[in-house]
Amino acid sequence: MSDKPRTPIGKIVVASLIGTTIEWYDFFLYGSAAALVFPALFFPESDPLTGTLLAFLTYAVGFVARPLGALVFGHYGDRLGRKKLLVISLLMMGGATFLIGCLPTHAAVGMAAPLLLTALRLVQGFALGGEWGGAVLIVSEHGDTERRGFWASWPQAGAPGGNLLATAVLALLAAVQSDEAFQTWGWRVPFLLSGVLVLLGLWIRLSISESPIFQQAVANAEPSRSMPIVEVFRYHWRDVITAIGARFAENVSYYVLTAFVLVYATTEAGLSKPVVLNAVLIGSAVHFFSIPLWGALSDKLGRRPVYLLGAAGVGLWSFAFFPLIDTRNFAAVTLAVTVGLILHGAMYGPQAAFFSELFATRMRYSGVSIGAQLASIVAGGLAPLIAVALLGAYNSSFPVMLYVAGAAVLTMITVFVSRETRGRDLATLGAAEESTTR
Repeated sequence: MSDKPRTPIGKIVVASLIGTTIEWYDFFLYGSAAALVFPALFFPESDPLTGTLLAFLTYAVGFVARPLGALVFGHYGDRLGRKKLLVISLLMMGGATFLIGCLPTHAAVGMAAPLLLTALRLVQGFALGGEWGGAVLIVSEHGDTERRGFWASWPQAGAPGGNLLATAVLALLAAVQSDEAFQTWGWRVPFLLSGVLVLLGLWIRLSISESPIFQQAVANAEPSRSMPIVEVFRYHWRDVITAIGARFAENVSYYVLTAFVLVYATTEAGLSKPVVLNAVLIGSAVHFFSIPLWGALSDKLGRRPVYLLGAAGVGLWSFAFFPLIDTRNFAAVTLAVTVGLILHGAMYGPQAAFFSELFATRMRYSGVSIGAQLASIVAGGLAPLIAVALLGAYNSSFPVMLYVAGAAVLTMITVFVSRETRGRDLATLGAAEESTTR
């Protein structure tokens, strides 16, 4: 076990929050650009809706790479530790995002432009597939059992934090630039800014200690010949299914609320880009602060009741969300996004602690990562694509409402039949112990 003093939980939380905020900034920036500028710059030969569909297809590619990132980062995170892999994921994500800001467009290099864009999106997805599990685990494994839901929810707040930062930068540029200037060069600025943010995140992450629970597990365990992912599916296959099902509505609803809304509000409702971006900006700010509150509530009531409330809430709210957007009223649009994100937070807040409490320490990084990221392919990755396709096929938002509601039902069933995990001791939760309860 390392002699390095244990880092206080507050510093661990800050390090994880800043790191995840930067990585989600990079990831969400791409989603916003896919809705607003990439169709014209990288797919100019298509009609507007088809161009948007193609841009979101490259967006979805990032989600396809996430399970591969989860496998690789999970394997080495369970063998080498959480901290080293978090540093690598941050460097990969930031580097890919910076390079996107340097890319030539279709007008300059033709088909090479979307191909290069897709390749860098794959690197983003690979890095994020390994980031999420490590960030929530290093907090979960440093924190105490009684407040794990609260502490572990802070890295989760990095998602709206990153979206808030990305949307704020885009909104500022859209407000001070003409559409022509933004399309020509302004869109590159937030991508290039990632280089500075990564240096900040790297400095902070290098200053924290490794997870004490992981270090203790390494000191006490016999060397394993099996890969962690093999042990995950041997001892925790039901838990992987639980994570996938629980993640489904959370992922689908989030990308409809934050990415697809940019398409729907600007093309169908006829709202200007600054209006929609400002609504998402306000909603993301409220979302950021609501997530730790939901995490704290899960420490009192349990993970399952809070999670079920969130899943039911987003399913029902989807039927109010689009009619509010259709009013073209800024207050109504802001209300639609904000309430949707608050309800989403009821799933996202407890999620980190819930998933961490499912898996044994020596396979926890692999289990948490692969369970969450397998869901990301069919849920979050396809959500904007499916929503755009449904809108184009039916010329109505109602099928999209049914899509979100269906995802909510699937998650509710999964969480309802799962066991409560609040109060589990992560240090003593082992594969042998878990296998006896299966």
